[in-house]
Amino acid sequence: MTHVETRHAIHPDHAKAMDTETLRRHFLGEGLFADGEIRLIYTHYDRFTLGGAVPAGKTLTLDKIDETRTETFLERREMGIVNIGDTGTVEAAGQSWDMKKGDVLYLGMGSGAVTFSGHGRFYITSAPAHRALPCRLVTVEEAKEVKLGAVETSNKRTIRQFIHPLVMESCQLVLGYTTLEDGSVWNTIPSHHHDRRMEAYLYHGMDPESRVLHLMGEPQETRHLFVANEQAVISPTWSIHSGAGIGSYTFIWAMAGDNVDYTDMDFVQPEDMR
Repeated sequence: MTHVETRHAIHPDHAKAMDTETLRRHFLGEGLFADGEIRLIYTHYDRFTLGGAVPAGKTLTLDKIDETRTETFLERREMGIVNIGDTGTVEAAGQSWDMKKGDVLYLGMGSGAVTFSGHGRFYITSAPAHRALPCRLVTVEEAKEVKLGAVETSNKRTIRQFIHPLVMESCQLVLGYTTLEDGSVWNTIPSHHHDRRMEAYLYHGMDPESRVLHLMGEPQETRHLFVANEQAVISPTWSIHSGAGIGSYTFIWAMAGDNVDYTDMDFVQPEDMR
């Protein structure tokens, strides 16, 4: 079964007046992973789509959704899939890939129906594409690692880049994930935003009772969301995206927009935030 929810774009002036419930309704993705279902959020931020597929030992197929009005979902789109669960299998474009936990699969435009099976928990990201590129499985070992932060600032972390110009070619989708080291809690500090691209975060690997305090909003007009395990945050181009968590966690970041330059960011130092 496939369920799709649509999220419309929000102007920053509108976001300033939102209460907690309204912020969560527009920017937080909850309940993305349900056994035997595919659940998607189709956004009007660069037409980026995110969601989860949990075959739970059976088979699920993502083929056509009304929101795109195309013969297949990937007719004019590319897709990045991250397995955050046990080993599972994805089939598309006449090929089949076994994915271990942490592996990332890129599917190019025109790959047709996508079938999920096994015991994986598949995080799905997708953006419009302008040309067909080869499908590719990027394992954890093949990702590019970047070490950032320090123990003294409580943000020592490892960034793994998968769908990224330094690893492979895509149209506009850029994806990877960041894991905080023991004793570090802050991610993406100093904060930043990028007017050229939207971004989405999926937080996972957390204890059920743990939460991440995710900071969003304009740098001088910040807001926050308390985020639980396997929940996602939709980050508009005008919004910062930083956070601090209770206990260990990993977040998957995925971007779409005008360029694939990972370093194209406008940094905001903590002393300049309000």
